[in-house]
Amino acid sequence: MNKICNAGITALLFAAVHASAQQEDYSIKAVPFTQVSLADRLWSSHIETNRTVTIPASFERCDKTGRVKNFIMAAKRSGKFCTAYPFDDTDIYKTIEGASYSLAVHPDKKLEAYLDSLITIIGNAQEPDGYLYTARTIDPLHPHPWSGATRWVNEHDNSHELYDCGHLYEAAVAHFQATGKKNLLNIALKNADLLLNTFGTDKLHVAPGHEVVEMGLVKLYRVTGKKEYLQLAKFFLDQRGRTRKYDDKSKNPWVNGSYWQDNEPVVDQDEAEGHAVRAMYLYSAMTDVAALTGDTAYLHAIDRIWDNMAGDKIYVQGGIGAIGDGERFGANYDLPNATAYNETCAAIGSIMWNQRMFQLHGDSKYIDVMEKTLYNNLLSGVGLDGKTFFYTNAMEVKDSHSHGDLERERSGWFVCSCCPTNMVRFLPSLPGYVYAQQGSDIYVNLFISGSAEIKIDKKTVQLIQQNDYPWNGHLLFKVIPSRTMPLTFRIRIPGWARDEAMPTDLYAFQHASGKKPELKINGKPVEYQLEKGYAVISRKWKKNDAIELELPMDVRRVVANDKVKYDKGKTALQRGPVMYCAEWKDNYGKTSNIILPVNTSFSAEYKNDLLHGVLVLQGPAQFVNIDASGLKLNTEEKTMTLIPYYSWANRGKGEMEIWFPESVKAVDLLSN
Repeated sequence: MNKICNAGITALLFAAVHASAQQEDYSIKAVPFTQVSLADRLWSSHIETNRTVTIPASFERCDKTGRVKNFIMAAKRSGKFCTAYPFDDTDIYKTIEGASYSLAVHPDKKLEAYLDSLITIIGNAQEPDGYLYTARTIDPLHPHPWSGATRWVNEHDNSHELYDCGHLYEAAVAHFQATGKKNLLNIALKNADLLLNTFGTDKLHVAPGHEVVEMGLVKLYRVTGKKEYLQLAKFFLDQRGRTRKYDDKSKNPWVNGSYWQDNEPVVDQDEAEGHAVRAMYLYSAMTDVAALTGDTAYLHAIDRIWDNMAGDKIYVQGGIGAIGDGERFGANYDLPNATAYNETCAAIGSIMWNQRMFQLHGDSKYIDVMEKTLYNNLLSGVGLDGKTFFYTNAMEVKDSHSHGDLERERSGWFVCSCCPTNMVRFLPSLPGYVYAQQGSDIYVNLFISGSAEIKIDKKTVQLIQQNDYPWNGHLLFKVIPSRTMPLTFRIRIPGWARDEAMPTDLYAFQHASGKKPELKINGKPVEYQLEKGYAVISRKWKKNDAIELELPMDVRRVVANDKVKYDKGKTALQRGPVMYCAEWKDNYGKTSNIILPVNTSFSAEYKNDLLHGVLVLQGPAQFVNIDASGLKLNTEEKTMTLIPYYSWANRGKGEMEIWFPESVKAVDLLSN
């Protein structure tokens, strides 16, 4: 553990070299994941499975599929690029990033040595001037068809050269901060300096085709203090809507530029549009730049875009990117269930962006959306075994309907495996999303058992969470300051506990709860002030002071805005932050024939032996039956069983449903 601590000191010293260059940043800062230790039933299990199963499996698949071989051939400048896409290099980068996060809190000499061996291979593939892109370096005269004949010429469309750079930078920063080693960081800095020499006001102009380099450059700036990296990130952002001309009257996103978020300058944009993953990385970078530069035009733009995404374009389980053709956002309220795309990478990007928006504004609505995505669409993306995945996350599966390329069962790997490797890097970083700090104010954003060490004015506060969330609403926080001190705790009162299904009017609870969350300090009820969705408690805290929060955990019926035509006459079910679905396995072989009457009530029971432990809902519902002739229809009351949405498709292939009709007229008879 001392080695890791020394690595952290090295990172701080390195960042301090040009610390004076960073005049502005988020006033609210996330408590680093290295200072937070989780110990709960749900997330600790997933993070440990990621460490012991997913990371090793990802490295093995990178090797077996030729991703490592591409770097080896690039080092020799000989061979033929042997995978499908020019961005396949990033699967190695993202897995290194996730492995580095894991190393930071769980030292593993064998894993560290393996990373060093991979980094040597990566370094050998780098060209003398810093260029690193195996799809061209292997055979410059015959590069990947998407790459273009020369460097950068096809960057706007398909080459993904800068996308590769961005994930390299993020992996390099993670590895440096975890180990203190500069072997990968030096590779990244050499590459970034090449970008500084290539792109700029009096140099090459391009709007990167797949954003992420901007986020990576910001991370390099934060580590090194080299302002040119931040300036280049902003330069790339500002090229959007300026570099190329499009037919702005066309409704085709590839013709009008909206697919790349390139149809107008970023400061003029007001709609979440185009490829959903690219969009999330763009908006995350814009938020970083707004925080670091104080650019108010950026600030106003991201506020408008967020309002559009959360108000018009997000699914009830937190998924985004409704349209499979282009993996993109659709029009406002265009949220079909039968063909919902909901890419796992987009969910991860949404969480990253919402975290940044919270740090910028201090409003719990961003964490509410983040939590909805986290417990539902994101967690659905990885199987309980840690080695099977969803690229897309369906809203319904019906046996008689064609779903095109949408998945009905999990896969071990994909030809385009961005989602599994994105999950690899996200899960070990999750503890960094639990708490945040602004001076002596401590924000409690997520409710996950464990402990945190938080520094305030050179003093330490230990905060211990004890709960069984999301299954139980009783939350206990023990405060252990190094000495009695004044602090302000800002504990999020989730929107769902305040009768908000979503912090917009896109979804609502069908009926008001009437129950108010209850707060106690040292066993005594207290009234609290609510500011931006946070219960604010200011006082002098002494060792072992205790905060208790009781959140109502009723089963709630969710309805969509009438403008969402696909959900009219239907309800979804939510308990706490968790959305529920019916799966064929528990409902007599199918789910597309279920009618959920308005007066149905549900019991909740935790089943330790089901799906690694889940809370199950059960209640009476009407099941539609059609006789053998196909001419007579009747309904039969039977017990309906629902499981958390994230846990579906872990027991084989079959039907699944989230939205349930309340009457026969809303049933799609073709599905029965």
